[in-house]
Amino acid sequence: MLLLKTTTTTTTTTVSLPLLTISSLLNHHHHNNNKQLTSFPLTTTTKPLTLRRPTTPKIMNSWLGKLGFGTRTPALSSTDQSSSIAQGPDDDVPAPGQEFAQFGAGCFWGVELAFQRVPGVTKTEVGYTQGFMDNPSYNDICTGTTNHSEVVRVQYDPKECGYETLLDCFWERHDPTTLNRQGNDVGTQYRSGIYFYTPEQEKAAKESMEKHQQKLNRNIVTEILPAKKFYRAEEYHQQYLAKGGRFGFRQSTEKGCNDPIRCYG
Repeated sequence: MLLLKTTTTTTTTTVSLPLLTISSLLNHHHHNNNKQLTSFPLTTTTKPLTLRRPTTPKIMNSWLGKLGFGTRTPALSSTDQSSSIAQGPDDDVPAPGQEFAQFGAGCFWGVELAFQRVPGVTKTEVGYTQGFMDNPSYNDICTGTTNHSEVVRVQYDPKECGYETLLDCFWERHDPTTLNRQGNDVGTQYRSGIYFYTPEQEKAAKESMEKHQQKLNRNIVTEILPAKKFYRAEEYHQQYLAKGGRFGFRQSTEKGCNDPIRCYG
């Protein structure tokens, strides 16, 4: 431990540092080791350091800051700007005659495949949303510090597929009563969420959740929030299970397919 003794006068400041021995450092890191350690005293002469100028709190804090003490002024960062971008609405535009829906139901690999099989769904993408970092990577969201959720953005033809059909798929695909967890996947990115684009979607989502709650004996923890900026995940995540997953076993995306979904390949 480094001790600092400071004597302040109106004109000078004297700082004295204690003697440091190698033996003390060795004993600090090996206090549970029974082996005999050799001490090598490091003898140095400590001379007072005198500042030849009037000492003021501002000068003292600046000088101590260079030694690692005192108050530091945080550097300006782009955190606020990044957050405002990430928290903005999803301004992407679906194909003509199509609509968007966003769902978070755990690891997005299996969730995407489930929606790919729904008749009337014309496109699916996996990505990150609801967080505070602009343009996050998969490694970023896995730290649990960005507040992003792994989601599937579904593009669907409302003439062939109602929003309620997507909600049914959502509830069937995961357990909405486990907070920040689906099976062995634990973390805020695996939380249950419905992210709506229109007031009609919001109303349908809340009504659907009320009906689904009546079937369960535990409280649903699904969040229902406006859809925010969607960050498309890295390409290897897209249609991961349809492309073969980690073991190379391709899983069917055929509409109406009921084959069990193997989440990791």
